[in-house]
Amino acid sequence: MGFREALDSGKFVVTAEIGPVKGTEVEGILENAQILKGRVDAINVTDLQSSVMRLGSMAVCHLLIDHGLEPIFQLTCRDRNRLALQSDLLSAWVLGIRNVLALTGDHPTLGDHPQAMPVFDLDSVSLLRVIRRLNEGLDMMGNQLKGSTDFFPGAVVNPGADSEAAFEMQIIKMEKKIMEGARFFQTQGVYDLDVFKKFMRRVEGFRVPVLAGIILLKSAGMARFMNKNVAGVFVPEPLIKKMEETKDKVKTSIQIAAGLVKGLKDLCQGVHIMAIGWEKRVPAVLEEAGL
Repeated sequence: MGFREALDSGKFVVTAEIGPVKGTEVEGILENAQILKGRVDAINVTDLQSSVMRLGSMAVCHLLIDHGLEPIFQLTCRDRNRLALQSDLLSAWVLGIRNVLALTGDHPTLGDHPQAMPVFDLDSVSLLRVIRRLNEGLDMMGNQLKGSTDFFPGAVVNPGADSEAAFEMQIIKMEKKIMEGARFFQTQGVYDLDVFKKFMRRVEGFRVPVLAGIILLKSAGMARFMNKNVAGVFVPEPLIKKMEETKDKVKTSIQIAAGLVKGLKDLCQGVHIMAIGWEKRVPAVLEEAGL
């Protein structure tokens, strides 16, 4: 069963994430992918995550397909104008890629090439519109294509916005993304189930699957860093204290993530696990969570 079919069936879906390497050695990527094979419904491949120059998402997606895995092609607007975005989407389709996550992208000043010129010709909403048009057999200007796509497009949403105004803005953007064709959403990291419940009550009428983000905690320091620097992510103090006091950070991290997954089972349609280098721990999280 493919990713699209799994969501349509009502199954509690699990996706994970792989970050391409900064270089050409892909053995580690493929090793992690094999560990995830059969345990997750699809694997996101990040697109120059945090504006750090890396191997391209499209190439890694193609490698995953060759090894029997289903990728979700993350595509950002940061580095490409509308010509390049449309061309890359057509190229991805020809290479067998079927799922796309449309992202605006982080600013280059956050990455390892801060002097790079940002493009941002489009944003995530207009990129979804482009994907919808390509699926209809037309380019952005209405020109007919010789062969159309049939992408399964998704988008992101932040359920933990810091203020009521920011929260409402997330809802407005989510509605716009749905209008432009988003068929599923993956969220920023969720650590507070009560906040997430409020979000899901607010969007339940949209009837679009939501996969809650789970970021594996590696340390108390990582949790505090995210609280200070990552918008919309808040790790409650009791979880930070657990990570601070534990003698086995890996075991405690797995237990925290599994507890969140269990709490999310009745709230949304699945989870998106962001292991950030701990991909080998994902099967343990799923086993602990009873999946």
